[in-house]
Amino acid sequence: MKPTLLDWLRRNLFSDAFSSLTTLALLAAALWWLPGLVDWLLLQARFRPDAAACAAVNHAGACWGVVAEKYRIILFGRYPYEEQWRPLLATALLLTAILAGSLRLLSRGPLLAAWTLALPGFLLLMGGGWFGLSPVGSDQWGGLPLTLLLATLGMLLALPLALLVALGRQSSLPLLRGLCRIYVELVRGVPLISVLFLASFLFPIILPQGTSVDVLLRVQAGIVLFAAAYLSETIRGGLQGVPAGQHDAAAALGLGRWQALRWIILPQALRAVVPSMMNSAVSIFKDTSLVTVVSMYELTGALSLALAGDAEWRSFQLEGYLFIGLIYWIGCYAMSRFSRGLEQAGSNARAMA
Repeated sequence: MKPTLLDWLRRNLFSDAFSSLTTLALLAAALWWLPGLVDWLLLQARFRPDAAACAAVNHAGACWGVVAEKYRIILFGRYPYEEQWRPLLATALLLTAILAGSLRLLSRGPLLAAWTLALPGFLLLMGGGWFGLSPVGSDQWGGLPLTLLLATLGMLLALPLALLVALGRQSSLPLLRGLCRIYVELVRGVPLISVLFLASFLFPIILPQGTSVDVLLRVQAGIVLFAAAYLSETIRGGLQGVPAGQHDAAAALGLGRWQALRWIILPQALRAVVPSMMNSAVSIFKDTSLVTVVSMYELTGALSLALAGDAEWRSFQLEGYLFIGLIYWIGCYAMSRFSRGLEQAGSNARAMA
């Protein structure tokens, strides 16, 4: 018999006295707080890019006009105004590849081909210098394209490195095991902001004179190394969670060590840690906001850039941050749904087996 709405409410919201009291308290708080919030967000809000009209409301309603006025700087940072179709197209290209993988719209071969085209296409559109596109330095990249690039490459490059480090932690070679452990403990012992400072300011000092590395590459490398250290421990936990009998079964089938790892051990280990890996992806996506401290203007930095020299709109930064928060929430929610889909697919595969 299919459960009814009443059954769901009883099971999830009114299962016992404490749960019922908590539900009623939250409901009362929502009834008291939501009308004022809706009034501020929508009813008294100003949506036109009119600073005088927003000032007349005196913050009694939201001024979404700041988003309408500054959205191009927020989304694209300092990218040349007349060339902003390029970051728009690059963002659409990268998002298409991400959605194709998330929704499993393509099989493995076409999906790999799509990613092979999407990333170079993104970099070509952003950087230019080919096919008649004017060159634009990475110091002018910003906003949403920069956030997506740092998060996507951060996860894509960190995952294989993390896998190698996790396998190195389980190696029978003491030197390799020790080096991997030192790397993990060293990186996990410092905050990401310290890694970004080292990559941005200290690394150029130790390079030979006359040698320079683009700041975007240095920051991206710092994010990859930081994320890989955390991901490696997640993967190592998954490897340790595979029953010893699976290793014995692989040996009984005549599989070598690497064959067993490829076909039996790794699929089970990675499937078990999908939620933790997706949590790391969400963290990387949000932690890209820290690159502002090294003068890279992703979404949050681009908002500060948009309002820094404009006294008319500077007092309405709350609405700008809410707009950026909505973008981050959409991205994190999409990754959460993708993670649930992977978990469900894994559960279905185990049930069929």
